Amino acid sequence: MSLLELDRVTAFYGATQALFGVSLDLAEGEVMALMGRNGMGKTTTIKAICRMLPLRSGTIRFGGADITALPSYRAARMGLGLVPEGRRCFANLSVHENLIAAARPGHWDVARVTGLFPRLAERRDQGAATLSGGEQQMLAIGRALMTNPRLLILDEATEGLAPIVRQEIWSAIARLKSETGLAILLVDKSLAELRDVADRAVILQRGESVWSGAFSALDDAVTTRLIGV
Repeated sequence: MSLLELDRVTAFYGATQALFGVSLDLAEGEVMALMGRNGMGKTTTIKAICRMLPLRSGTIRFGGADITALPSYRAARMGLGLVPEGRRCFANLSVHENLIAAARPGHWDVARVTGLFPRLAERRDQGAATLSGGEQQMLAIGRALMTNPRLLILDEATEGLAPIVRQEIWSAIARLKSETGLAILLVDKSLAELRDVADRAVILQRGESVWSGAFSALDDAVTTRLIGV
């Protein structure tokens, strides 16, 4: 059974149409890459999933329930955990305060999050604004995990980070896949790292789903034509 289903989703920013028919389905425990060139609707699709952008048409179902008309806070309570582009940590709060700000009971607690990212334990009482970019990204992921989501959504989680930090983030994602069975939706440009963790991929072009399938089926012709690599 699908955990997340989008059926012909369309959405607008004011009078400008951004999504023209996005469809995808993600199963429990599956890792999916949401791909496409810049400006093709990946972040907009995530906003629609998390109910931060109203739909003009189409439906979104999560865990079998229609969440199309839900406000974002209710969708989050159902188990959508978002790591937004740009991290958006609470700058005036400490690492520990960021982690517990939206925490919900479940598998993920401070001990497990700091086990995944030991640097966060070292920076426990440090203000989020004083962290490096990589540490802020770890904190953003940890904060999302503390909500104990059924689906973790990561929007460009490694963009702009130093190679060694990128590798730490990818290693953590691989651990989440192998050790927890958490469903994950990933937006990222790194084919090499995605190939190690993603089960399937959906490619967007001009706000529309134009390719979907097993990640292993992505060949050079498809990536060159639709992604530009």
